[in-house]
Amino acid sequence: MNQQYDWSIEPQNSLLDLKLKDTWAYRDLLWLLVRRDFVSFYKQTILGPLWFFIQPLLTTLIFTFVFGNLAGISTDGLPQPLFYMAGITAWNYFADCLTKTSTVFKDNANIFGKVYFPRLIMPLSIVVSNLVRFGVQFLLFLMVMAYYYFTDAHFNITWAISLFPLVVLLMALLGLGTGMLISAMTTKYRDLAFLVTFGVQLLMYATTVIYPLSTALENYPTYAWIIEYNPMTPLIETFRYGFLGNGTFSWGAIGYTTAVTLALLLLGIVVFNKVEKNFVDTV
Repeated sequence: MNQQYDWSIEPQNSLLDLKLKDTWAYRDLLWLLVRRDFVSFYKQTILGPLWFFIQPLLTTLIFTFVFGNLAGISTDGLPQPLFYMAGITAWNYFADCLTKTSTVFKDNANIFGKVYFPRLIMPLSIVVSNLVRFGVQFLLFLMVMAYYYFTDAHFNITWAISLFPLVVLLMALLGLGTGMLISAMTTKYRDLAFLVTFGVQLLMYATTVIYPLSTALENYPTYAWIIEYNPMTPLIETFRYGFLGNGTFSWGAIGYTTAVTLALLLLGIVVFNKVEKNFVDTV
């Protein structure tokens, strides 16, 4: 008898096989995981989703006091809270995608070892759930923009705002690819989980979150290449240029970030698919 199956589970698959058909078939699981991440994290908190607003607000206030007032770092003529919140909003999304994806094997070992579903669902659910958080923080950023607009602050929206979907997509894919690559290594080397948490915080200072790229190029030309070739720098600069009219925009920089993002995503998928076949034996 010829039997028809919706999908088949095979022991050997191509490293580049994303199992997109299986992933689409399990799309309901994706939304359940997104809901789980959102509800479980804030279910036993007093303020709940208000933390989405509180965290960037407090971070902006601290950056304004420390880097804007005490250190006197230039913000290219933009209001300091608006400048810092733009960088924080973009950076938080990338950082959350990276750090949470980097431990996806370790955090979900019990589920992976008991039931089959496309493993790519887990990192994708992290990216989507963080997108909800990004949307809330982005709304806060727009509210701050509106406040300064009616107080005659000097900023203007440019045509580069049309690149906003591309910027968000590149941030998500960059965090996803890098996170999957690190997650595959944390199955054997648990120390990487601590290194990632510490390293992401340091990486923020090598990105134009608290200073504009022009200031880094002018004051520290010897070390500015580290910041300039950080793939997150063009994304944050484009984000600021589109919404605030200040920033260093370059099609070449966007192309560079796109190439690095696709390369890391491809490498992350290859390593992720290779490790998922036998990671249960090492976790």
